[in-house]
Amino acid sequence: MADASTAAPDAATVLEAHSPATGEVLGSVTTTRPRNVAEVVRGAAAVQRLWAQLRIRDRARYMERAAQAVIDETAEIAELLCREQGRPRAEVELMEILPAVETLQWLAEAGPKILAGEKAHVSRVLRPLTRARWSYEPLGVVGVIGPATEPFATPLGDVAVALMAGNGVVLKPSPHACLAGERIARVFARAGLPEGLLRIAHGHADVGGALVDAPVAQIRFTGSLLAGRDVNEACARGLKRSVLELGGKDAAIVCADANVDRAAHGAVWGAFANAGQSGGSIERVFVLREVADRFLRGVLEATAALRVGDPRDHATQIGPLVGGERAARVRELLDDAVGSGATLHTGGSAAVEGLSGAFVAPAVLTGVTPQMRMWREEVPGPVLSITVVDSEEEAIAGANDCDLGLGASVWTADKYKGQRIARQLRVGMVWMNDHLVARSAPQIPWGGVQGSGIGRARGAIALRTCAEPKVVTWDPPRGRPFFWFPYDEQVARAARAIAEARSRREPDRDRALRQGALPAGRVALRVARTLRNR
Repeated sequence: MADASTAAPDAATVLEAHSPATGEVLGSVTTTRPRNVAEVVRGAAAVQRLWAQLRIRDRARYMERAAQAVIDETAEIAELLCREQGRPRAEVELMEILPAVETLQWLAEAGPKILAGEKAHVSRVLRPLTRARWSYEPLGVVGVIGPATEPFATPLGDVAVALMAGNGVVLKPSPHACLAGERIARVFARAGLPEGLLRIAHGHADVGGALVDAPVAQIRFTGSLLAGRDVNEACARGLKRSVLELGGKDAAIVCADANVDRAAHGAVWGAFANAGQSGGSIERVFVLREVADRFLRGVLEATAALRVGDPRDHATQIGPLVGGERAARVRELLDDAVGSGATLHTGGSAAVEGLSGAFVAPAVLTGVTPQMRMWREEVPGPVLSITVVDSEEEAIAGANDCDLGLGASVWTADKYKGQRIARQLRVGMVWMNDHLVARSAPQIPWGGVQGSGIGRARGAIALRTCAEPKVVTWDPPRGRPFFWFPYDEQVARAARAIAEARSRREPDRDRALRQGALPAGRVALRVARTLRNR
């Protein structure tokens, strides 16, 4: 059987799911031929036309039933993700399953109000009788390309907001998490979603590229900066919307007044949860010199207590990386930093007895400088570099010295100082005295700036970007506005008088009253005649 990664681009193959901890085969799926992806999209579009006619509150009921399906199958889903993704079981339940349930239930509760549309207040100066409102119309079919490192809650959230907004969806899961993608489809099938509205296209980058080129209205992509650029360029050529969640190199700033113990434990969790592979993992800490020694000591103590091992073991905190290429890149960046003068206090490549996975023990570095690759390049694993600074301004400058701007955290006892620092950070999200808050809160927008992406996932803004605002106005069928043809001097003078009457300067308003009253009166009389004659 041909391997999916080396087969001819148009060949259908069987894609096997492997445990990153043991290498065992967990199951398999059939890939979609790239040339058939457009047909898959058209199939979803045929069902979407009926789905779009449902009332928003009726679509919300499907979200509620999907949430219940996740709850009913929690044990099975957790076991699958633990084995296919390599996250510890407790972390899967906390950071994958609970956020999925929260997202679906929030959409069911808040979605109808968010998508209800609203009245628009039109200026009465030119249009005294016009009434207007706007609504949110479905886009059509949305393509979702999911990540390997967070393969359930993240793509499920993108699928759910697209469905809630009335769209059909084609989901391409990561080839490293194809079984998780199948479970997403099963969740919505159990909710009673119309057959064919959500479709799965399995495969590698060629299938993802075919989905981007297919007749979809929007692509929601989570992945690397390099791949995201290609997706964005293809969407731009096709005049398609795109929402891109790309790389991050999140920084934490630890102020002199911070609760050092909380900051140390928070930094360790923010850096090493999901083996440092989460979007928004802390990679850099800038700590004020006054508390630097205590903070470093606390980080090293908390890191030493973490157990690297089999994710199925409840005592494990750090599982394997998704693939060996990630581990190789982590080692490469660590070797470059140490070879350039940085100090590795703990961590690095690790072996777990009886397991063949790509394990990396949480690594803590000091002495990383802007000349090192570690300073700027995203690290796909559990690595935390700590830099001592003399001022908050130096910390802010260091945090901003990066082309990625996903999130950051500020650790301080002074809320107002934290807000001042937050305003100066070039990122999409800032959390104070915690990290990754928005990752598990569907009410809060998630996304970054610069190289970290375009658009937002989660929150009302994510739901509305899956829809097209449509404006509808109403004017009485009698009469006609004064500014319709024919133009004449009276119309021009009346328009000038209206503008001057809105001036902030009193002489302008007086002039409008003196010189514009007569032209405005004549225009009003003309409008009145049309109302009487029709």
